[in-house]
Amino acid sequence: MIHAKNVTMKFDRFTALNNMNCSIPDGCIYGLVGSNGAGKSTFLRLISGVYRPLEGTITIDGQPVYENPEIKKQIVYVPDDLYFLPQASMKRMAKFYSAIYETFSFERFENLTSTFGLDPNANLNTFSKGMRRQAATILALATSPKYLYFDETFDGLDPVMRNLVKTVIYNDVAERQTTAIITSHSLRELEDTCDQLALLHKGGIIFESDIQNLKTSLFKVQIAFQDSYDRSRFDGIEILDYKQKGSVATFIARGDRERCRETLQATDPLLLDLLPLSLEEVFIYEMEALGYAFKDILM
Repeated sequence: MIHAKNVTMKFDRFTALNNMNCSIPDGCIYGLVGSNGAGKSTFLRLISGVYRPLEGTITIDGQPVYENPEIKKQIVYVPDDLYFLPQASMKRMAKFYSAIYETFSFERFENLTSTFGLDPNANLNTFSKGMRRQAATILALATSPKYLYFDETFDGLDPVMRNLVKTVIYNDVAERQTTAIITSHSLRELEDTCDQLALLHKGGIIFESDIQNLKTSLFKVQIAFQDSYDRSRFDGIEILDYKQKGSVATFIARGDRERCRETLQATDPLLLDLLPLSLEEVFIYEMEALGYAFKDILM
């Protein structure tokens, strides 16, 4: 398990993380979403042991990460700004990785290279941005680490390659209980990828939840009655947002969907429909409930 406790990190006059707390369980895909400067990349560097926190502690499996070679052997970090050895090919980089990681598998490297359709002997400088991202992902996965960190994983990838990267990450998590941490600016990219999701803003996590529970606990209700009514008719239902136009009301409810349906059906409505929300819609309403303007956080 990755555990961050009261972590603060500053650079000159800029505070990247401010008293941040977070626990990431083993064997999950954990997504971090936030605007530029929210602290996502800084957090990945801290849990990789690249940075030492100014205040607080970062531990993995109960051990500090910074200057801990045994823990770092289990970590592979793919940064947003990729770096390869000068004039190197994927094959040369594979030899470099194998010298650092005892778990590096040339067999898996060759299989993944073939799956992605890349030339392992070609100079990486001739690769496009998306191809370089694929190459870095292949090298990371061939290492078979316990902890995989991806900063802006899908940046530069076309839809087909995005799905392929997601599939190989899923397989690692499912088959080897790998813990994968993925950052992105886009909730849509993470919606069908992650088990848990956290929103990082101004150096701290302001919202964190299991995605499945998050998406099933909030839903949209459309309902209509023949007689006149107002919001008070729905007392007993937790409503986050309510709009009414004529005889039709639309509101966002939180709770057990089927129980809410039964309660509303008992009021004999002319129309009743319960609709799922996208992850972005869920976050908007949850943020508004916490007093944050979601669009200002991610725009």
